[in-house]
Amino acid sequence: MKEKESGLTFGIYPLGVAGTPTGLAVGPQDDYEKIQAALQDLRVSDKTLHARNYVIYYGPDSEGRMLAAAERYAQGGVMTDLTVGCLQEPDIDLEGWLGFIRKLLRNHGSQLTSLQITNEPNLSFMDGSKPYVLQALVEGVVAAKAEVTQLNLQDRVQIGFGSVPESAVTLPHFWENLAKLGGERFIRSVDFVAHNFYVDVFDENPLELSEVPAAVERTLRQFREKDLTILGLPAHVPIRVTENGWPTGKNPFNPVERSYERQTHVLESVIRTVYRLRNELNITHYELFGLRDADSAKDDLFHQFGIVRDDYSPKPAYDTFKKLIQELGK
Repeated sequence: MKEKESGLTFGIYPLGVAGTPTGLAVGPQDDYEKIQAALQDLRVSDKTLHARNYVIYYGPDSEGRMLAAAERYAQGGVMTDLTVGCLQEPDIDLEGWLGFIRKLLRNHGSQLTSLQITNEPNLSFMDGSKPYVLQALVEGVVAAKAEVTQLNLQDRVQIGFGSVPESAVTLPHFWENLAKLGGERFIRSVDFVAHNFYVDVFDENPLELSEVPAAVERTLRQFREKDLTILGLPAHVPIRVTENGWPTGKNPFNPVERSYERQTHVLESVIRTVYRLRNELNITHYELFGLRDADSAKDDLFHQFGIVRDDYSPKPAYDTFKKLIQELGK
């Protein structure tokens, strides 16, 4: 197999808004022309770089607003890989939820390469805070797979779901419960499983740079060899690293200052480790969070995840990420 064919498929979240434990980090408006210029520059030598984006279904009253957001992302060229979350109150409107998924695929299936159902369903907040999360996940994946088949897009649009590493804030017995509810019809519908993880970002004690590769490897081995085994997912179904990054600024939970130089070194270490493990653990994608800071004037890390500032001027990590796409990408 040629190296180009065995490389990683890279992606990036291109917008400014970022989630925090207390809401959203926001700042200057997104500039779609500058976003497209950056994406094109990063796709050096015609390497693949997907734009990953999100919409959330809050119930029937939100449908028009979320469909309009998806249309805006599509028109702006920032929606190749799409994640759809489900945060209805007080309970799930299953018919509306599945109908929303089908409408997204009918409207944008020809532009998408993947649709991810739920972002972090095993986390005890966001999707995982809802008692119906497993039902939304299973029925959503099955419906999405049936819809892409009906639209004859099954060779273009991959269907998957999200996850985060097991921790004190994840749902107990998530993988066992998902296996029990999902069964064979669910497993047959899954084309990939997405994994969001942030090494050396939220931990109380910062890692030494030399410790980063081992931390990444532990996370990915736990996922493939334990969690997905419990689920009963065949090894031929790939993992995608769908949210990973290392922000600059200050950690609001401890006094550590996070430098531009450190961001460069950590991201390179993480990405090279994912690349090293890609064949053994069947990892096909690495998608960075994200392109730009939410607000570079605010020094807490939740506003500074970008490899460019909020005016799109590059941090040193930008050139490093570009180099890694050229060297390791498909």
